[in-house]
Amino acid sequence: MKILVPVDGSAESLAAVRHALALVREGLRASLLLVNVQEPAGLYELLRVHDADAIETIAREAGEHLLAEGVALCQAAGVDHEIEVARGEPTHALLDIAEDEGCTLIVAGAHGKGESEGRRLGSVAHALLHDASLPVTVVRSAL
Repeated sequence: MKILVPVDGSAESLAAVRHALALVREGLRASLLLVNVQEPAGLYELLRVHDADAIETIAREAGEHLLAEGVALCQAAGVDHEIEVARGEPTHALLDIAEDEGCTLIVAGAHGKGESEGRRLGSVAHALLHDASLPVTVVRSAL
C-alpha cells in the first residue's frame, strides 16, 4: 500500500504526514509518497529568466526544501518513503501522480500555505475530495 501525502510546508500538511505515519505505526503496511507541487512558471519568470532548465532547477529545489520536514518525520519514524516534486495545477498533478504510482490513499491537510483558514477546507483539499477516485483523508493541525 502506498499513501500519497501532499506537502507544502504548512502546519496542516505536516499534520497529514504525522497522521499517515500514525497509521503505519498502528499496523498499516504502507509506504509514504510525499509530493510537493510547484506552480508552473508565470510569464514574468519566463521573460526574466530565459533558461527553462534554471527555472526547473529552482522549482525542484524549492519543492525539496518544502518536503524536508516531512522527510525528517518519516526518517525519524523509520517509515519507507519517497518524494516527488511536480509542476502544474496542484489537484490535477496530485491525482495523476496517485494514479501513476498506484497509491491507495491520499492523506492531505485541510488547508495549504496561503489558504484562508476561515474556510472549512482549502481549495486543493476540497478538489481532492470531490475529484479523487481513491479514498481521501483530510487532516487538521492541532490548534
